[in-house]
Amino acid sequence: MSPSSDTTPRLRLSRADRTRQLLDVAWRLIGEEGTDALTLGRLAEAAGVSKPVVYDHFGTRNGLLAALYQDYDKRQTDLFDSALATSRPTAQDKAEVIASSYVDCVLTQGREIQAVLATLSGSPELAAIKRDYQKAFIDKCAATLAPFGGAQGLSAAGLWAMLGAAESLSEAAARGDLTKQQAQSELKRLILAMVDPGR
Repeated sequence: MSPSSDTTPRLRLSRADRTRQLLDVAWRLIGEEGTDALTLGRLAEAAGVSKPVVYDHFGTRNGLLAALYQDYDKRQTDLFDSALATSRPTAQDKAEVIASSYVDCVLTQGREIQAVLATLSGSPELAAIKRDYQKAFIDKCAATLAPFGGAQGLSAAGLWAMLGAAESLSEAAARGDLTKQQAQSELKRLILAMVDPGR
């Protein structure tokens, strides 16, 4: 009697480990094939699991894209919080942390996050998720920079403009139109100008 072609028992992962595995495979697929190719069925095939496993974790393709954005945002937030905690309490240092952390995170994820962000903006449900994370980032920046904002404080318009600049400069660096240092330096300059308009 010939042995079965698959005699090795499959390693059963915890739910958290399986989610991490599926997200890692999804990021790889986006990098190799683009977001259009990313379906739950394709993810199951690439991860070597059944479709019900993927559906159980994400429900829908939009659920998967939302999970990818949440994964990216968590990494960005962790890096940002860690850098803020070790920075000196000066406007220069805080602006440096915001600028370098934002650009670094986008460049670490590369063109994959740009593809996810483009897809997010095409769905009202996913656009709302993105906006919630943007608002959380702006609130964190506002709290970080508030001690340096003077009597007038920081304007909401200025903070949204800062976020727009952060996104545009990071995208330009990811495409190679700017160097990482150019993007970070310009973003830092814009943040400091927002904090102290008389600079």
